[in-house]
Amino acid sequence: MDAITALQSRRSIRTFRKEPVPRELIEQIIDCARLSPTARNEQPWEFVVVTGEKGRRDLAELTDFGRFIAKAPVCVAVFCRDCKYYIEDGSAATMSILLAAHALGLAACWVAGDKKTYAKEVGSLLGAPDDMKLVALIPIGYSDEAPQPRKRSLQDVLHLERF
Repeated sequence: MDAITALQSRRSIRTFRKEPVPRELIEQIIDCARLSPTARNEQPWEFVVVTGEKGRRDLAELTDFGRFIAKAPVCVAVFCRDCKYYIEDGSAATMSILLAAHALGLAACWVAGDKKTYAKEVGSLLGAPDDMKLVALIPIGYSDEAPQPRKRSLQDVLHLERF
């Protein structure tokens, strides 16, 4: 899948088939994430891949809007070392994960991390060092739904020269 098609067709998916995701695909997705743009080349990210049923269930129970994590075969926790641009770098890595998963025929959804009350609990659950910030949780699997796009039109968001 080319990049433009991936960007235009990716959707947030919250319902997954039970089919496991091959380790090779997970590694390819994380490899794409580690190559993401990063301020000052800090590369502050670390990725925890959770495939065990209990681990995914425990993560899901900590969240407020991520209960579907328990039903995904994989969940990636994106952490960043606490540095000046960790949220930007972690967000870039998160988007790379979403796009790489889609390009490989998988589905995913960005579940918030940084501003959530459960962020520290997720870090503790996954054994993250204290200086790491949770940026996102990303459940990944094979889609069991076909959502219709609900995006604003280009004409609604594009402003030329001035707002």
